[in-house]
Amino acid sequence: MSVTISMTLDTRRMKQKTGKYPLKMLVIHNRKPLRYQTVYDLTEAEYRGISARNISEALRPIRDDLKRIQREAEDVAQGIEPFNFPEFEKDFILNNPSFHQRKSVKTAAALENHAFDQVTYNNRFPIFLNPKPEPDTILAVFLFYISKLLNEHRIRTAANYQTAYNTISKFRGNVRFVDINVAFLKQLEAWMLAKEFSKTTVGIYTRLLRAIFNEAIFQGIIRREKHYPFGRRQYQPPASRNIKKALELGDVSKIYYYQPECERERKAKDFWLFSYFGNGMNPTDIAHLRFKNIDGEYIIFERSKTENATRLDPRPITVYVTEDMQKIIDYWGNKDRKPDNYLFPVLEHGITPLRQVELIELFVQSINDWMEKIRVKLNIEKKVTTYVARHTFSTVMKRSGVSTEFIRESLGHTSLKTTESYLDSFEKKVKKEYTKALSNFKTIN
Repeated sequence: MSVTISMTLDTRRMKQKTGKYPLKMLVIHNRKPLRYQTVYDLTEAEYRGISARNISEALRPIRDDLKRIQREAEDVAQGIEPFNFPEFEKDFILNNPSFHQRKSVKTAAALENHAFDQVTYNNRFPIFLNPKPEPDTILAVFLFYISKLLNEHRIRTAANYQTAYNTISKFRGNVRFVDINVAFLKQLEAWMLAKEFSKTTVGIYTRLLRAIFNEAIFQGIIRREKHYPFGRRQYQPPASRNIKKALELGDVSKIYYYQPECERERKAKDFWLFSYFGNGMNPTDIAHLRFKNIDGEYIIFERSKTENATRLDPRPITVYVTEDMQKIIDYWGNKDRKPDNYLFPVLEHGITPLRQVELIELFVQSINDWMEKIRVKLNIEKKVTTYVARHTFSTVMKRSGVSTEFIRESLGHTSLKTTESYLDSFEKKVKKEYTKALSNFKTIN
């Protein structure tokens, strides 16, 4: 390895305020020298003193730290084959608190955001209207990652990252990665809890921040072994206790037999039941269903939410179309049943991904608003949102003796752990007939 590393005092320019000179690390490769300014300034006498046999107590910590810096720099340089300055700067100098961050190093490490139509998203993502951040800050990587999500039309996920960043930035603003350690994260958690954020929300936001750290590592902005504050014996995002969201069958029965007083109530009730009977299908997947997804007595589709995660191993969900579901399709479905047409008139052909998200949000909001009115009329204590319909499906199935693995497949989860978090506790008594379990409420008086 034709690289030599040493510490030198740059006496070309004295700092007028202190009368000291900057201490720099000199790296020479193939006779080409580059100097990197450390955070230390010394007088000529102090510089000579750090190598003296009888070193003063004041200079001893500086000498030890300089030895550490040089030793770590040599280890990094040795691992770069063939050696080159840009990679050395990225792996060792960038974000290293022992060095002043030279502008040329930061510029070289800056990420180029993914291409997307920013004008279209300005209203929903004002985060991009901020001044361009320095490349070693969390905002820079948040912007890069959000632009990647928008490029992939994953708009709601991108919105979650923007919300997480906006909340985190209210704590201490846009900070550098090197400033985020275990103590920072614990203080951030305490601050959010004091602001009455739930433990669930704290866990979500800190997990998203962890994802940003992983992206920064993947992009070579930081090094895991030096700057990663997550994991065992470090910071772990808090886990929340699952609040039971599922309805009892008696409440489902009330909804099923309720006679709507207007078309909006009927629409909300029907789509809530369509989700419940349809393996807890979420509204986004309902909106994206097409007539070609119907195969005889079944609907076969892939979840929009897991499309990217299961790209190499697609996991289609098969839903048996019950008599009740078929009635809902016949009443609310599009009349033109060409294979590529949407099953329900929620989305339109030729609209932008952003407009798709907006229409689905209006669809969900309408269902939830009118189901709330129905809930009040029926004296049901728990909420009856579309999310509750999904939880109710999984819990009813579990209480009926269905295996968690079967429920995982029905819900389209990629992880069994995710499914387990959906399930309420259940009694030991189980029913034998799985397929009839969801309609058992019809026998209730």
